[in-house]
Amino acid sequence: MKYVVGTVEEIPPGSRKIVELDGRSVGVFNVGGEFFALLNRCPHQGGPLCLGNTLGFLKSAGVGEFEYSRPGEVVRCPWHGWEYDIRTGQSWFDPRRVLVRRYEVSVEPGTQLVADIGMEGLEKGPNVA
Repeated sequence: MKYVVGTVEEIPPGSRKIVELDGRSVGVFNVGGEFFALLNRCPHQGGPLCLGNTLGFLKSAGVGEFEYSRPGEVVRCPWHGWEYDIRTGQSWFDPRRVLVRRYEVSVEPGTQLVADIGMEGLEKGPNVA
């Protein structure tokens, strides 16, 4: 199921917007002009993941050598600091097993942002995560 989540102008590069889609809180991020959406719930203990700070990757090839890359592409959960790649939803520490739900975002005519939460044909159950 697709939802209009706003306009391109509402979410400038480096920012985010939290929206409610079919009972789910979703964070829509603008990373350098590209849009990504993540479930606003950290898999660790259910914290509001998308309200956390965004940052990049810091790598070190040796003592005193540092390289900062991919600025604004990582979100850190405000509760316990678990970090996730905004582009993929994968965790930094265990990318194969720990990830957050990711949703497709597209720019439609008229600069509207549309998130697809993939719920076609499903009935809403009694529990909400």
